[in-house]
Amino acid sequence: MKGKLLLIEDDQDLGQEVKNYLNAVGFTTQLVPSSFGALEYCKANDYDLLLVDIHLPGKDGFELIESIRKIKPHLHFLFLTARNQKTSRLKGLKLGAADYITKPFDVEELAWRIHNILNRYQGSTRDELKVCDVYLRNNTMELVIDDSKVYKLTAREFELWKYLLEHVEQVLKREDILISVWGDNDYFLGRSLDVFISRIRKILQHSQFLTLETVFKVGFILKQKNGHVR
Repeated sequence: MKGKLLLIEDDQDLGQEVKNYLNAVGFTTQLVPSSFGALEYCKANDYDLLLVDIHLPGKDGFELIESIRKIKPHLHFLFLTARNQKTSRLKGLKLGAADYITKPFDVEELAWRIHNILNRYQGSTRDELKVCDVYLRNNTMELVIDDSKVYKLTAREFELWKYLLEHVEQVLKREDILISVWGDNDYFLGRSLDVFISRIRKILQHSQFLTLETVFKVGFILKQKNGHVR
């Protein structure tokens, strides 16, 4: 596992434990205990991912990210927090968080989440995102199924396909999809999402390996058929 991380955590015992583990599995991790220190580190260094505790002395994690994005708008981040309220989680996603991890957490799981996030962002810079027999062409905003069927996508369709393909085998909540792709979560956007999902399912009928399933009262999951591994 590789990547340069900045861990912003005021609990020194927890912070040191997480830092030591992440460094042991291959990441390069710096630990700072405050929002002020984190802002200075971000000004002076480049990071692949920020791990941000929400409860911080001075500015909280949300305010810190708002300040950091003024100087480095494309910096990726996730939140670590003891809060598990829907409003708090949605606020984090609206700010653009790659993930929202509730304490207490398993450090091994955290490491793999970080690894997957970094792979996702590094992969998004390539011309093509490929999962099984489904290809998403970034430059032309086209979707290709099984090297034969080509679909020209609208901007919103492209973002939704990209979000799904970057989260294969993960249960995606409706509200998280709406926040990530539409930037908001309300009834009318939810109806739009249903229309898009219907179109995606029709297209996936031509895929030999992928299917989009509904998770009752939660959202959706893009699954690989018959245990196929990409």
